Amino acid sequence: MSVNGNLAERVQQESAFLAGVVSAVENVVVGQRPLIERILVALLSNGHLLIEGVPGLAKTTLVKTLASLIDARFQRIQFTPDLLPADLLGTLVYNPREGDFTTRKGPIFTNILLADEINRAPAKVHSALLEAMEERQVTISDSSYPLSEPFLVMATQNPIEQEGTYPLPEAQMDRFMLKAKVGYPSRADELEIMRRTARTSRSFSAAPLIHPDDILRARALVDDIYLDPKIEKYILDLVLATRDPESYGFADLAGLIAYGASPRASIYLCIASRALALLRGRGYVVPQDVKEIGPDLLRHRIIVSYEADAQGVGVEGIVEELFSRTEVP
Repeated sequence: MSVNGNLAERVQQESAFLAGVVSAVENVVVGQRPLIERILVALLSNGHLLIEGVPGLAKTTLVKTLASLIDARFQRIQFTPDLLPADLLGTLVYNPREGDFTTRKGPIFTNILLADEINRAPAKVHSALLEAMEERQVTISDSSYPLSEPFLVMATQNPIEQEGTYPLPEAQMDRFMLKAKVGYPSRADELEIMRRTARTSRSFSAAPLIHPDDILRARALVDDIYLDPKIEKYILDLVLATRDPESYGFADLAGLIAYGASPRASIYLCIASRALALLRGRGYVVPQDVKEIGPDLLRHRIIVSYEADAQGVGVEGIVEELFSRTEVP
């Protein structure tokens, strides 16, 4: 494996400032390094991120801090059952003095959008968000408006409180590059959180470290990260095994998967692995990059069968089996 000197030097420069961003976020948010890295992978990959976790795990604080460090525009929208597409996208406002309509843009015109409890909004709002996520544009009346770059949708959903929620359509789930699961902090991390934040007045501030253009420059470098043909085969084996388990040595999983991952999973897994390699300061992808980011990329793209539900087998167990038993190059 050979990486030319120019690429190695560029990777070293870009990974250094990315590591500085990670460290700066950790000065504010304790114990969430995997999530910080997943957000940066999504930013570098021009993708979006869905987070599943209980309330109170500093998800909003983390994203606001990261947006401040990147000097990017940030908007948070609380999704509710009565939310309308116009509340998200914007609308036309009649101007009686001029006798015409002007466009009032909504909160989606930002760099980083936090869609809090996205599964509480109805399907028409999801449909409006889908165009922005996929096409990077918004249509208001008969006009389309491009969104600024970088543009990241980070959505959250609560895994334990399902009353009054609307399950996300499979098409929209597939548009999220990653689905990360956030758990409770360790005892040591929670003690540090208590010491930092257990006070009546709390203020979090983060001075800008980089500019959005730095993210776009690093994003261009992601495409140059070397991906060996053996690792390409490894990625294909993982994804195709979700569609045809028997042909890839997973006969015991054949009846447990109703629908496997689409070709978008193969594409995203290549890009996300490259982005993670850049974060690690390497100009090439290693199998560990695929194994580390792969579960976050596949868990929301596999639909289990009724037989799996009857046996109490969840998608997490299936993904774990795929990664533990697929031959690593």
